[in-house]
Amino acid sequence: MSEELPPSDLPEEDAQSLFEAPPMGEQERMVEAILFATAEPVTTKELAARMPHGSDPAEALVHLRKRYEGRGVNLYKIGDAWALRTASDLGFLMQRETVETRKLSRAAIETLAIIAYHQPVTRAEIEEIRGVSVSRGTVDQLLEMEWIRFGRRKMTPGRPVTFVVTSHFLDHFGLESARDLPGVKELRAAGLLENRPPPGSFQIGSGEDDTDEESAEGQSELFEDE
Repeated sequence: MSEELPPSDLPEEDAQSLFEAPPMGEQERMVEAILFATAEPVTTKELAARMPHGSDPAEALVHLRKRYEGRGVNLYKIGDAWALRTASDLGFLMQRETVETRKLSRAAIETLAIIAYHQPVTRAEIEEIRGVSVSRGTVDQLLEMEWIRFGRRKMTPGRPVTFVVTSHFLDHFGLESARDLPGVKELRAAGLLENRPPPGSFQIGSGEDDTDEESAEGQSELFEDE
């Protein structure tokens, strides 16, 4: 009669087979609990690392997303991660709960928009599109806000660094990816662009001299009072 091996001596596949994955309904509850308690979006890989062996967070997310359809809180995909967020049509209910914010300066909006629509883009390309130099303070502040980050270096002389938008930027505006960015008309309707026709071909910004806005005294200023 052969001696039975303890679980620790069993092959890895056999040892893992001793533990069955929880029912899908229970996996949905686990995913829901993790997303509810986490402020930042969570990837399926991170979910799988927290859940019992054999769990399928991807399938659980599919069921959970259907369960939340039409409710006050929806399950959103943000890049390659997932998060529970207030339904977009109910955002107005949160206005009293938010802290009063100040608008981004025109220079910051234009710089951010160029990066979002043309990423990956270098500082020189941003300046070419805007028609004026880009304040280092503006870029630094956008980096500190974690709305943009450094991308890959461009394979051109000097290997200039590029800029791309982050998952924080997508999360803030409720976007799954940069492909979901609104067009110029939507931006103007939201008050993010001035209601005036752009001169010549499409370009974010007017190409006017921003000397007053990005003077030596105010180069580090990203915000302007309303």
